[in-house]
Amino acid sequence: MLSKVRSMGIQGVGGYEISVECYITNGLPGFEVVGLPDTAVKEARDRVRAAIKNSGFQFSPSKITVNMAPADTKKVGTFYDLPICVGILACLGTLRSVPENAAFLGELSLSGEIRPVRGALPMAIAAERCGIKELYIPVEKADEAAFAQGVKIYPVPNVRALVDHLNGAEPLSPAQLPVLNTYEGLLPDFADVKGQYYVKRALEIAAAGGHNVLMVGPPGSGKSMLARRIPGIMPDMTRREMLEATEIHSVAGRTNAEKPVVTVRPFRAPHHTVSSVALAGGGTVPHPGEASLAHHGILFLDELPEFSRETLEVLRQPLEDGEISVSRVSGSYTFPSRFMLVCAMNPCKCGWYGDPSGRCRCSEASVRKYHSRISGPLLDRIDIIVEVPALRFESLKEKPNGEPSRDIKARVNAARLIQRKRFGDEGTDCNAHMQPKEIREYCELSPECTELIRQAFNALGLTARSYDRILKVSRTIADLAGSSEILPEHIAEAVQYRTYTFEI
Repeated sequence: MLSKVRSMGIQGVGGYEISVECYITNGLPGFEVVGLPDTAVKEARDRVRAAIKNSGFQFSPSKITVNMAPADTKKVGTFYDLPICVGILACLGTLRSVPENAAFLGELSLSGEIRPVRGALPMAIAAERCGIKELYIPVEKADEAAFAQGVKIYPVPNVRALVDHLNGAEPLSPAQLPVLNTYEGLLPDFADVKGQYYVKRALEIAAAGGHNVLMVGPPGSGKSMLARRIPGIMPDMTRREMLEATEIHSVAGRTNAEKPVVTVRPFRAPHHTVSSVALAGGGTVPHPGEASLAHHGILFLDELPEFSRETLEVLRQPLEDGEISVSRVSGSYTFPSRFMLVCAMNPCKCGWYGDPSGRCRCSEASVRKYHSRISGPLLDRIDIIVEVPALRFESLKEKPNGEPSRDIKARVNAARLIQRKRFGDEGTDCNAHMQPKEIREYCELSPECTELIRQAFNALGLTARSYDRILKVSRTIADLAGSSEILPEHIAEAVQYRTYTFEI
């Protein structure tokens, strides 16, 4: 007997179709899985055999061959337990028929229960592209997969329930689109921050335009506290952004039944001991790294100079292109990584260089060496550099009376709405990602603005990239002000965020 069952697999952060062919014939009992399976796939034979028997179905000793096509692609993971089980049950006659427009995926327990797997959403999206109408997956992943909307999702609790459904004895109910919870009330609030009004203004501009930002200040000045409150003022995610972020988190195994979909922009804060592979992604079978997990969100690097030079340099490609390419023996993979980079650092090793108290004892050579840990090309990719001064006692003794995050977020959302209307839903996401053609079109300058930026260019020794980034920040400041044109005051404020010097 021969049967053919459709299933899905994962490559990078995208899904593709797998055909599982089962053949049962007379001969010495055996169970072979071919088609470049990894160890987890080979072990499926023991899980499938036990699951069928413990579900109350007969498993006769026969020669079983399972082929997984395309046979030249490495099959990784436990997705294929369920389609192998369905194929064998079809060959044994336990199942009357298997729908041709249906696909199956899930891990089996020895008792026949269906366990969750990674990558449910990207596989559901890929299933729609492949013309699949029904997708049978574990119950815990049904809400996540239902967000794809293009395919009917059936949550399967166990093998017995699936057989009853396919045989028409007791139909399963398809999953409904889940009600999304943004969990915004759990985010830290900017109202808790005392003082630092200049810094909060800079972070509002960064959030409104998606600009990279670096905060420089002594220990205890509030850099980390400010950074961890940025998610509360980031603009609401669009459905497309939710889908793209959830695909990455699903492949990484970071979604669950409680939070099936990423609805709040990710905030990733790796420790400075993180390796370049963990940051960029990789492994024998490459998985997304921190830079990809921060897609459409924030990548926060605290104590920036403490990161290794090699680790920081891997960020140069995603900061420009919005994606990371990883090549391994198993193939080449491209992971989306369009994030807003937020960094914090001390001005010197002890942290007090330039402080009026004079407590810094670092030599100029030591300070210069500390700054040199950050390459010029990486600094050139940061749009806003802002100093975070230490707070004085008078500010600390006062009760927090800062503006709440919800008010700042309202202005940020209004500015992003202007940008979406400007670029279109399928175009550039925000001002920070404008291409040269868009900069020429939307950042036209008056003669007065041109003269102002010319003086700044010569005085600060700016590069062509710095010039473009000042224009982008100016465009965002104008959007926050509701101005259709970039005015001199917008240019002046944008230039202020490039005046911090790393020269001693």
